[in-house]
Amino acid sequence: MPKRLSMADLSREQLIQRYAQRLKGVLDEIVPQSPNESDFRYRVNRVLDDFCEKLGFEIELRTEYGLAGKRADSVFNRFVVEYKRPGELGDSLAHPKTSKAVEQLKEYLRKLARDERQDLARIAGVVFDGCFLVFVRYRDGNFAVERPVPATQATLERLLTWLSSTASGIALTAENLTRDFGIEQPRTQRILRALYGGLTTALQPNANDNPTNPMVNNLFRQWQVFFSQSIDYSEAFGGRKLQPLQKWARKAGIAIRSADEAERLFFVMHTHFALLAKLLGYLAVSRLLAPGVGASPLGSWLGDSNTLQQRLHDLESGGVFRQLGIVNLLEGDFFAWYLYAWNNHIERALRGILQRLDEYDPTTLALVPEETRDLFKQLYHYLLPREIRHNLGEYYTPDWLALHLLQRTAPELFETPTPECESQLRQRVLNTRFLDPACGSGTFLVLLIARLRGLGRALPIDERDLLNAILQNVVGFDLNPLAVLTARVNYLLAIADLLPHRKRDIVLPVYLADSIRTPAQGHDLYSHDAYTFPTAVGAFEIPAALCRVSVFDRFCDLLEACVNSDTLPDAFVQRVERELAPADWNAEDAARIKQTYERLRELHAQGLNGLWARLLKNNFAPLTVGQFDYIVGNPPWINWEHLPDSYRNATKDLWTRYQLAGTYKGGRPRLGAVKVDISTLMTYVVADALLKDGGNLGFVITQSVFKTAAGAGFRRFELPEQNKQRRPLKVLHVDDMVELLPFEAASNRTAVLVLQKGQPTCYHVPYTVWRKVEGARFSYDSTLDEVLAATQRHDWHAEPVDPRDSTSQWLTAHPAALNAIRKVLGKACYKAHAGVCTWLNPVYWVQKTYTHPNGDVVVQNITEGAKVKVGQVSMTVEPDLLYPLLRGRDVQRWHAQPSAWIIVPQDPNRPSRAYPEASLQVDYPKTYAYLKRFEKELRNRSGYKQILSRRGQEFYGLMDIDHYTFAPWKVVWTRIGRIQAAVVSSSAGKVVIPQETITLVPCDSPEEAHYICAIVNSAVFQFAAESYSQKGGKSMGTMHLLDHIHIPCYDPNNPVHRELADLSRQAHVIVARGDTARLGQVEKKIDELAAQVWGLTESEMDAIRQSLQTTDSDENNDLDS
Repeated sequence: MPKRLSMADLSREQLIQRYAQRLKGVLDEIVPQSPNESDFRYRVNRVLDDFCEKLGFEIELRTEYGLAGKRADSVFNRFVVEYKRPGELGDSLAHPKTSKAVEQLKEYLRKLARDERQDLARIAGVVFDGCFLVFVRYRDGNFAVERPVPATQATLERLLTWLSSTASGIALTAENLTRDFGIEQPRTQRILRALYGGLTTALQPNANDNPTNPMVNNLFRQWQVFFSQSIDYSEAFGGRKLQPLQKWARKAGIAIRSADEAERLFFVMHTHFALLAKLLGYLAVSRLLAPGVGASPLGSWLGDSNTLQQRLHDLESGGVFRQLGIVNLLEGDFFAWYLYAWNNHIERALRGILQRLDEYDPTTLALVPEETRDLFKQLYHYLLPREIRHNLGEYYTPDWLALHLLQRTAPELFETPTPECESQLRQRVLNTRFLDPACGSGTFLVLLIARLRGLGRALPIDERDLLNAILQNVVGFDLNPLAVLTARVNYLLAIADLLPHRKRDIVLPVYLADSIRTPAQGHDLYSHDAYTFPTAVGAFEIPAALCRVSVFDRFCDLLEACVNSDTLPDAFVQRVERELAPADWNAEDAARIKQTYERLRELHAQGLNGLWARLLKNNFAPLTVGQFDYIVGNPPWINWEHLPDSYRNATKDLWTRYQLAGTYKGGRPRLGAVKVDISTLMTYVVADALLKDGGNLGFVITQSVFKTAAGAGFRRFELPEQNKQRRPLKVLHVDDMVELLPFEAASNRTAVLVLQKGQPTCYHVPYTVWRKVEGARFSYDSTLDEVLAATQRHDWHAEPVDPRDSTSQWLTAHPAALNAIRKVLGKACYKAHAGVCTWLNPVYWVQKTYTHPNGDVVVQNITEGAKVKVGQVSMTVEPDLLYPLLRGRDVQRWHAQPSAWIIVPQDPNRPSRAYPEASLQVDYPKTYAYLKRFEKELRNRSGYKQILSRRGQEFYGLMDIDHYTFAPWKVVWTRIGRIQAAVVSSSAGKVVIPQETITLVPCDSPEEAHYICAIVNSAVFQFAAESYSQKGGKSMGTMHLLDHIHIPCYDPNNPVHRELADLSRQAHVIVARGDTARLGQVEKKIDELAAQVWGLTESEMDAIRQSLQTTDSDENNDLDS
């Protein structure tokens, strides 16, 4: 017979269940008797008082209220029960007596907060009449009043849970974790210092030049294999980038001197972070499921050293979680290495962590549903300074942004439940499927779970059914093992108090898998009957006969068991054939699995074991999880050129399949020649394979996919045909958040895209532009309501700038302004060009330091700020090939003045070609000697190797240069940032040469140049450019502007043209004199005349003004009449 548990043996959760039953019995007895309020309160208080005594704290009874309170860092430090006579409350908040009782409770909570100087958000209460309960608390600046719920076993358990929270341990919130385990805490500094010292010692070479501790070395190598796929530490922390990390590490007493040491520090950090996640996961499930499964509290681990090591070993092996019925929380990782490098420093530091964690209470997440969020994101976010995380490319989605995306993508699930829609909403909660294909640490997953749980409580839905629905329908994938671990723990914490209702062991549906490079069946004669599984250590081929839902997991388990027991390859094959009996099996299949097995044995022998069989199992998930109603998330924003070479090669066919690569004129793919982003590929792949027809996809994505030429393939919004049927994607909505800078002011251009599978995109597309309210502030930690209060949202429309090309850049404007802008659009009479490209500015850019009597010039090359370092020299050159250099910094609105010189060794008769080497040696020997000094660096230029050398050009040749470069008059503006045009002619008697970041328009006369300059600087031109281009981006002012914005040819007989030219001259003089007071009048007249050039009516100008009002006031002209 099992031992009968006494009250002393019961966990708090079991006490809550027992006393809820007891309280329900009391209510069933007394409520039918219709007692008065005083008698009712007396009978209930006897149960509550006994319950509190068993928990070890006292309830304070006042005249009309029960009041409990204890520690400052518990969830609620005051809890109030307001009693009403049984039968007095109704089933609606609109019921008069219910409404009155709620208002009375709210006023009492306010008074209690004032009198006891408490935070109102830390006080909660309930109105209770024995028939109904109304739960009330204060959050986000308002009282949250739940609708009345009947007094059932479940709602009475909730009442006792809220009451007991005042005696709980530390609330499990992101804020408390950040406070206790941030870098400023001595316990965090101690553990990082101890782990770093232990790792350094273990990796030091011994007398035989081998690592002192081979096991630690192997685990470290295994971590390197995985994380080198996404992070190059030599790049992330090379040169000056190392300094912020050094400063941060010194807080923990760690000296970092190189990128290699930075890599070790991050291994230590990941270890610390992973251990916290595992311990919190154990804390949550052990508190909820103990003592029925015999799990021990963390405090009991703190015995002698052997006990502590054994407990941690059990934790790291995953056995403690499997004992608790959590099958896949831990599947083997690299972070248990500290057990093999154990020393006194590590032990002391670990004890400090365990002691503090033992004070935490994980029931917070059930008690306060809005705290169900990604707990570890904020801890990691504040553990490392911003510049360090940005060096690593780590940008974590703010909760408010994730919540907004969910509401935008699945609005049906965020409606307020009403009696009319309850049945339909219940079915949605139980059957709607969600996937985050790049889930990171689980932000979107836990917010989804929180919403589903809130609806489950409101509808209500049985806890067992709700748990099963969540586990079946809320799924995540990620490539990063640390992210997957963290997401699984976050997921576990979000459902922890539902675990007692489980029917079977739990498999957390967060998988270590690549959403893009899913296992693919081969297409050639030799591989068509096998799947290729890509991993960090190469690809594994698995016969298709084994890649079936009912077989594959068993195959992976057998693979792992045989590797661990060192089974011979032939014996392994025999066991597969006998135990799995795969259908359609042949000799080639046997050879494939033998080869795979031998490879895994080899990795095992190298110490790189522990993950690979389980990794295959996880990799298979995208093929077996089915399709989803909603796909949501923040896919990685990584440009093609920054992807690891192996990943680029492995995904080439996918870029071509989805037509995202762009093409050359001959139709050949030009992947790498345009700035394509991997987020676009993930969008198409997951929409194709994992999104149901009619399903919605919502992604945080870079706004550049709508505004740049590189996004043309993405803007097709069409999946490859299937059975000769078109499969379009419909853009439902885009949020433009570029100016909000939601990722800690990082200049990544943020947008939220929502699309639907199966319908074509119809233009206009709803396009919401977000702007900050002047003087308003919000932070990374702000709530969505706080961000909404600090911003304005403007409803615009989007459509292709070229009506004949649906893939052209999007034109975005206020609906009334679109028609007006159409008058401005079209091909200009002029062609724009790029300035001169050297690919090595510190060789060609120089300053004059001395002029010889014969005219020769001593020059010194400009190396300051150069990306590529070259030696600085002073040498004499002939003046003939020296030209005034116009750099981006030299160009302002209505003013351009060269500030340096450039050597241009081009043939004056054919400026597009370099001066022949033999002629340069004779005609300009000093210039040739100067260039010859840098020959090695010049031949290593990317543009020379890829373009000029193939054209037979000299080693010093330049690009983007021709007769237009030497035009006597030019209109110039910078390619990057806001368009600010000026007219430039000559300087020191020579034509001015613009650099490559400047766009130029060659002109034959000053009048024509000033006419064009006035048009380009007009507010209408600026607005048209911003409407379809990347405002403030690197491609804002490129040559494409004149392909889409019409500028009529200058007509000297047209008085409007002549006046515009004259006004531009005046503006140049005004700016040169610094007379800004007059500039506004001139620019206002230019705007009026420019409107006449395009034939804009006053009503059309009003529409443009209305759109301009949504842009920052300091960035546009005042168009008010």
